[in-house]
Amino acid sequence: MSAHAEPARSNGRLAGWLVLVGTLAALGYAARLSGDGTPARDFLYTWTAFVGGAIQFGIMLAIVLALAAGGPVRELLGLGRPRSWKVAAALIVGILVGTLALGAALDPFLQAGKEQGLTPEGWDPERAAPFVANFVLVAGFVPIAEELTFRGIGYSLLGRFGTAVAVAGTAVLFGLAHGLVEALPILVAFGLGLAWLRRTTDSVVPCIVLHGIFNGIALLASVTLAGNGGG
Repeated sequence: MSAHAEPARSNGRLAGWLVLVGTLAALGYAARLSGDGTPARDFLYTWTAFVGGAIQFGIMLAIVLALAAGGPVRELLGLGRPRSWKVAAALIVGILVGTLALGAALDPFLQAGKEQGLTPEGWDPERAAPFVANFVLVAGFVPIAEELTFRGIGYSLLGRFGTAVAVAGTAVLFGLAHGLVEALPILVAFGLGLAWLRRTTDSVVPCIVLHGIFNGIALLASVTLAGNGGG
């Protein structure tokens, strides 16, 4: 491989990643402006949500894997072992508590959970099967796809511009990719915490764990207490 081949390939990966993230944001905000961006509050009680979400995030993950192909895949995706699981666990708890506290403090002003509209308003035992399937999707598969996209390859590609750019860049783009307005401050704050976790542990794995816990708590709270949005 020539001396110029890898920088050119890295530039191509970065361009492809920016197109992916920009497309997600554009589609999200276009749907919101057209009035079609907020689903029914019982959406996660439907099989349509499960199938649609699996396809959407499956495509996202496939694109990310394609972008990483031909390079040091584990390094690009941040799939190495964390430097310390004890440090990672402490950071996961701290970031989780901080994000939930921030969400609770801002909710009276922003009502971010209602804007996303994904969390149901109560438990419906007659539709438990599709809800459980969607719970696994939202708390399991979605965090994998999103973290490999942002704290995985995104963080790695932006890292050449410095840690600050990688942390702030992935956080802001993570927030924008959700196509939300009121929830944007919370999503960016959560993205900053996730990116700092990635930077400190040198691994995307703790980020996946934290993201999954956060989404899981949001869904469980929605059917036991009150609706509040996940990431």
